[in-house]
Amino acid sequence: MTSLVQLACSISSTNPGRPVGLEIWFDTNQIYNSEQVTDPVDFVYDFADDDAGHQLRFVLKNKTAKHTRVDTDGNITADSCVCIENLSFDQIELGQVFVDHAVYEHDFNGTADAVQDKFFGTMGCNGTVRLTFACPIYLW
Repeated sequence: MTSLVQLACSISSTNPGRPVGLEIWFDTNQIYNSEQVTDPVDFVYDFADDDAGHQLRFVLKNKTAKHTRVDTDGNITADSCVCIENLSFDQIELGQVFVDHAVYEHDFNGTADAVQDKFFGTMGCNGTVRLTFACPIYLW
């Protein structure tokens, strides 16, 4: 019998007055979708702790140039981002493991070629954060 693992994280917006959207995918299944993240969300999802590889994806969407304010010197003075914090499996926070293994792919909202960056908890460009991992989770 396969047991369940609880995936949990906190989702919030840096600018609820100018929200952007977020999707969360577990493998090929969309498990969360918000066109506008305004209020903080404590997200929880249970999945089978099977003997398989998985991919968790966070997709920032709907961000436009109107979401970012820039002063005359080119400095960003206000921005709309989504923060993903406290990612955990069965109440064990991943912390640095998430930073070390997650990849954030984005193209600066269409202004440059696509890049792959480390992810430190804040999504500021339309793009995807991917975390690939294997089960059973206790081996991870």
